[in-house]
Amino acid sequence: MKASFIDIRRYSIEFKRHLLQYLVLFLGLDVSNQLLIIPTFRYVTTLILQASAIPFISYQNILTIITTQPVAFILLILELVLLISIIYVEFSSLLLGIQGIKSDNFSLSWTYQQVINSLKLIRPSSLILLVGYFILIIPFVDSIYRTPLLAKVQVPQFIMDYMTRSAWLATGLIVFFAIAAILGLRWVMTLPLMSYQEMNTYSAMKKSWQLTAHKRWWQIVKALVLVGVLSVLALAISWWLIYCCQLVWDLLPKQAAFIGASINMLLIQLTSEVAAIWSTVVSILLITSLLKPEDIEIRRPKRRSKLLAGVAGILMLVFLADTAVNNNFYLKDNNSKAPLIISHRGVSDHNGVQNTISALKKTAKLKPDYVEIDIHETKDKQFVIMHDENLEKLAGLNKTPKDLTLKQLISLTVREDGHQAKIASLDQYLKAVKKLKQKLLIEIKTTPRDSKMMLENFNKKYGRLILNNHYQVQSLDYHVVSDLHKINPKLFVLYIQPYNFTYPHSVADGYAMEYSTLNNNFIWQAHLDHHPVYAWTVNTQEVMQHMMFIHVDGLITDNVELAKKTISSYSSKTSYASRLKNYILIFINVTSYNA
Repeated sequence: MKASFIDIRRYSIEFKRHLLQYLVLFLGLDVSNQLLIIPTFRYVTTLILQASAIPFISYQNILTIITTQPVAFILLILELVLLISIIYVEFSSLLLGIQGIKSDNFSLSWTYQQVINSLKLIRPSSLILLVGYFILIIPFVDSIYRTPLLAKVQVPQFIMDYMTRSAWLATGLIVFFAIAAILGLRWVMTLPLMSYQEMNTYSAMKKSWQLTAHKRWWQIVKALVLVGVLSVLALAISWWLIYCCQLVWDLLPKQAAFIGASINMLLIQLTSEVAAIWSTVVSILLITSLLKPEDIEIRRPKRRSKLLAGVAGILMLVFLADTAVNNNFYLKDNNSKAPLIISHRGVSDHNGVQNTISALKKTAKLKPDYVEIDIHETKDKQFVIMHDENLEKLAGLNKTPKDLTLKQLISLTVREDGHQAKIASLDQYLKAVKKLKQKLLIEIKTTPRDSKMMLENFNKKYGRLILNNHYQVQSLDYHVVSDLHKINPKLFVLYIQPYNFTYPHSVADGYAMEYSTLNNNFIWQAHLDHHPVYAWTVNTQEVMQHMMFIHVDGLITDNVELAKKTISSYSSKTSYASRLKNYILIFINVTSYNA
C-alpha cells in the first residue's frame, strides 16, 4: 500500500503540472460526445427507424425487425459496428493522450494520427472479440472513466432485483460477476497494448494475460481502491466547504444569494470534473505501470501544437456556458410540477397482497394520485386482477389465468408479506375504487393464448368507464398500445419500456420507463411531444430525488408514504444552500447506481 501511495503522489504531481493539457483532452472528448457523436447517432437511428416505419427498438420486436425489415436491421448493425469503433477510438485517444502528456509530447494532430494507426488494426474477424472484451471490462472501466457512449450498457435494475430474490439466482449472479471481474482485470492491458504497440486484439489479450499473472491484477485493484477513497474524501471536503459558504451567502439579499449559488454550483461541478479527470489519469498511469518503458512505443510528434491554449479556452467556454445555462434553470426552477404518485400494484410498504381489494383500501387512505393494477384475460374471456402469468407464487397453484374461469379464480386465496386476500375480478376492483374515489392506471398483460377479440371486449366493457373517470391504461406489449389507439383513440395509453435504447416514435400517449436507464434526454424529447414519462419502480429516497431532478411526471412506487415525504422535502427546500445539497445528493446517487 505504501508503494501505491508513493506512485499516486508522483502521478498527482505530474497531473498538476499538465492540468491544462488534461483538461483539453477530457473536455474535448466530452464535448465531442455531447455535441457531435451522440446527436449524430441519435439522428441516424431515428432516420433509419422512421424510413422503415419501425416505431421503437426493444427486445420484444428484434425478431420482427430481422424478418420484416432486413435492410433496416443491417443498417442498425452497421451503426453498432461504427459505435464500437468510435468507443475504441475514444479510449485509444485517452490512453495515447495521457502518455503523450506525461512525456511532454502532447499534440492534438499527433494523437489523432496515432489513433488512426491503431484503428487500422481492427479487422472484421476481430470485431466479435473486441465486443466481448468491451462487455467484460465495461464495469471495470466505467469505475475509472465514465463516458456517455457506455452509459446505456448496463443491466436494468429490475432484472438485478429479480435475480437477487432467489438464493440460486443470486449465487449464480455473484459467481458470474466474480468471473467477469477477474477476466476483465486479466485483460485490462489489452486496449493499452493495442494503442501503444499497435497489436491486434488477440495478441494484445494474450500479452495482457501474461502481464497480469501472479496476482499482479490484485495490485491494480488495491491501488485503484485507494485512488477512489482519496477522490471521495477530497470531494466530500470540498463540497462541505462550498455548502457552508452558501449558508452564509443565503443571509444576503436574494439576488446576491443567487449569484453566490451560481458560483458555488459551478465550483461543485468543476471540482467534480477535476476529481474525475485526476482519478482517471492516475488510475490509467497505475495500470500501465505494469508495462515496461520499451513496451510503450509511442512515436513522438515533431513539434507541439501552438493551438493548445486556444483549444483549451474554447472547450472551457463551451463547458462553462452549458453548465451555466443548466444551473440557472435548476436554481430558478421554483414552479416545477411535483410528479404524480402511483401506487405500484395497489400496495404501499407491504401493507397487503398486491392487486387485491384489501390492500387497495389501505393504500387509498394514503391518497396516491393513481393506483396501478395488472389485468389478465381468463379462460372465459373475462378480466382478473393479477400480475404474474402463473399463480404459483401467490396462490400456490401451478396454473395460469387462462387455465381457469373467472369464478374459479376469484375463489382462490393469495398470500404475500404476511397478508392474505381473495383474487379480485376487474369488475369487483372497479366497484371498490369508485367508492374510494381512487384513480387507476390499468396495465394490460398479454400472453400468446389471449383471444383475438380481447382488446375489443375490454374497450366495449370498460372504455367509457375509463374515460369518464379519467383512468389511464398502459402495456408492455406495443400491439396493445397501437391496437387500443385504433379501437378507441380517446383512451390515454402509455407504452411501458424496460430499457432505454432510443426515443420511440410511436402512437403512445406517454411512457413508463424503468428508472435505471431513464435520462433527461429521453424526458426532454417526450415533453417536446407533450408526452408524460413515469418512472418505475422507484422505492428509495435517493432515486426519487434524481427522478424529480430530471423532471419525470410520475413515480410508480411500492412506498407511497416515502414518495410523499420525499416530494414534500425536495419541493420545500427553497433556499439555495438546500438546492446545492439536493444537487450533491443526486450526484452521489446517480454515480452510485450507475457504477
